[in-house]
Amino acid sequence: MTLDRVAVVSSAQTELRPAWSGAQHIDLISAVVAQVFKGTGLTLDDVDFVFDSGSDVLDGRSISNCGFLGAMGAHHKEESRVEEDGLWAAQYGVTKIASGAARVGLIIAYSKPSESEVNAFYASQCEPFYQRPVGFDHRAASGLQAQRYLADSKLDLSALARLTHRRWSDAAQRGKVSIDAVPDEAAILGDVNTAAPLTKLMMSRPIDGAVAVLLASEDIARRAARPPVWVTGMGSASDRHAFASRTPGRLEACEAAASSAFKRAGWLVKDAGLAEVSASSAASELMVLEALGLAKPGQAISLLDNDSTAINRSGGALPADPIMATGLVRLAEAARQLSYPTEYGLSSPTSAIVHGAGGVGMQSHCVFTLEV
Repeated sequence: MTLDRVAVVSSAQTELRPAWSGAQHIDLISAVVAQVFKGTGLTLDDVDFVFDSGSDVLDGRSISNCGFLGAMGAHHKEESRVEEDGLWAAQYGVTKIASGAARVGLIIAYSKPSESEVNAFYASQCEPFYQRPVGFDHRAASGLQAQRYLADSKLDLSALARLTHRRWSDAAQRGKVSIDAVPDEAAILGDVNTAAPLTKLMMSRPIDGAVAVLLASEDIARRAARPPVWVTGMGSASDRHAFASRTPGRLEACEAAASSAFKRAGWLVKDAGLAEVSASSAASELMVLEALGLAKPGQAISLLDNDSTAINRSGGALPADPIMATGLVRLAEAARQLSYPTEYGLSSPTSAIVHGAGGVGMQSHCVFTLEV
């Protein structure tokens, strides 16, 4: 069976703010849905399905997406929700179009953690009998991962501060992120401790926002996009639920997801011109880059001085983590960087790696490869 080619046709994104206090979920969603069709020649009438990604726990009510169907333009259309990062919803959408079951799909992800208790959200995902009662959550998992990574790689906290400062600087320069001031390395090291050895600024910053991505089959993409950004590989995997059962110092699920995506694309990882990756902390971003094969174990920090693959030119997840939408933002950012490289200080990259993650201690991973 030959699968249809699928492309990212366009994307739209709100500014990512610590709190969109003057807007409701439907305001953020309707804004990106109205914008995503501009310049494509397509309208909502052309869309065959709408897949969205959000969290009932973060939204504070069951089946919360039912309240947003109008804003998503999903009435009288096939609609489905993926209770994971939006990159998994995109994976679902690409698969549907590639199979020939649809031609145009709208993927939406959103989040307003400013209205939620983020620590309780992550704690609800922990193993309920041994971990949750003692207060284990994503902060504890990130701290343990950072301790192990720093010990194995023989790095100190200054390396994490340097990485964090670079990401905030890139977000302030190129990302659609609200930032009052970029913290310098001294401020990052001197920030309050969140989970030893990590300071608060070394953790990803929960933030409000929404993003929409329009996918289409080849015949439509060639008319609607300039140029089409083709999805050439996808892979996803999940590690063991109990954090203590996972292999310390590695993100094996990320390695498996990347291996699957690269195999489908017929890639060697060195072919990637750019990468947009998610992370729960500065240490876990380095672990992700190594799991993707972009650096040898313990050497990902050297990528800050290496331009062969542009990493997180948007700033990535450290300065802006719209939970449930972070991975789909990475897809939108990577597609834009391939389409408009000069806006990001790039020459002419032709390929990209996109990464999303979910769960406590980054239990689950999804990887895309893109090409133009």
